[in-house]
Amino acid sequence: MTARSPRFLIVRLGSLGDVIHAIPAVAALRVRHPDAGIDWAVDPRYVEVLRLVSAVDRAVPVDTRGGFGALARTVGELRRARYDAVVDLQGLLKSGVLARLAGGRRTIGLPRAHLREPLAGLFYGQTLDPGPDPHVIRKSLSLMRALDVTDASIAFPLSVPATPTGEAAVKAIGSDAFVALNPGAAWPNKRWPPERFGALAAGLRDRVGLRSLVLWGPGEEELARRVVAASGGAATPSPPTGLVDLFDITRRARLVVSGDTGPLHIAAAVGTPVVALFGPTFAERNGPWAADDVTLSRADTCACHYERRCRRTSPCIDDITLDEVLSAAEARIGRGLV
Repeated sequence: MTARSPRFLIVRLGSLGDVIHAIPAVAALRVRHPDAGIDWAVDPRYVEVLRLVSAVDRAVPVDTRGGFGALARTVGELRRARYDAVVDLQGLLKSGVLARLAGGRRTIGLPRAHLREPLAGLFYGQTLDPGPDPHVIRKSLSLMRALDVTDASIAFPLSVPATPTGEAAVKAIGSDAFVALNPGAAWPNKRWPPERFGALAAGLRDRVGLRSLVLWGPGEEELARRVVAASGGAATPSPPTGLVDLFDITRRARLVVSGDTGPLHIAAAVGTPVVALFGPTFAERNGPWAADDVTLSRADTCACHYERRCRRTSPCIDDITLDEVLSAAEARIGRGLV
């Protein structure tokens, strides 16, 4: 009788940036187990992202807000798959419970000291210490050692299509050589002032001859308008974008400048040079990982770490000056052309 190929389930429900950061662990798992079935339990909002990841066979939408009935049906579907191992890369109570309920032969997670919600550790049958490196990408990669993965290379096996919105963005900016600026973020604490983004666009036009495309999401139209208004004609707003459009647009850009939010991590994943602006969060945990990318951070002086809103008069990210960002952007563009 021929032995069946192993089946693995990855649990990483969200958020967008954290889903992006989990891709290298799954890529390494695929290299080690090329014939395995690899499924990924994810928030329904990010299913379309996982469809771009060639290492994933199936994205299983898990709506934790959809009521008990829908969740029970999803759990039943997972249990019928008879996974050889379920790996929780999230470390929350809800992800730990889901990992155990999936009914795999093994349930694997990080030890309690490395979990955002230590009670999640009660639901793991096996834990591995990831070592001292704080970055979530390498933590997730280290957890794959439980499945005989020894290659810790960071890779993003993405198949990104050209989208009509990506083509429209290039047409709007009038050139296929442009900088993408992302002034928005779900946390107000992570947003660099839009007027400085506008001044940055003007400076980049004058110094390196590149115009800027301003990315925006739902509810951020006014933010994008303020950037464009402050740019002196150097910036243009992007068309409305979906997640796949963001992959296409950021891979076309010469540079992406953004705070700690999804578009920044998408840009880094597709290999576009980035300048990352960090305020209340730690770049050592989830910032850019490429050696040439630039991070400007005020986390060392922040009084509101991992809080959505600052308790000061102005957020610590405001302390990052225009001159710092302009110099970093100019230098990073130069290195990207070498």
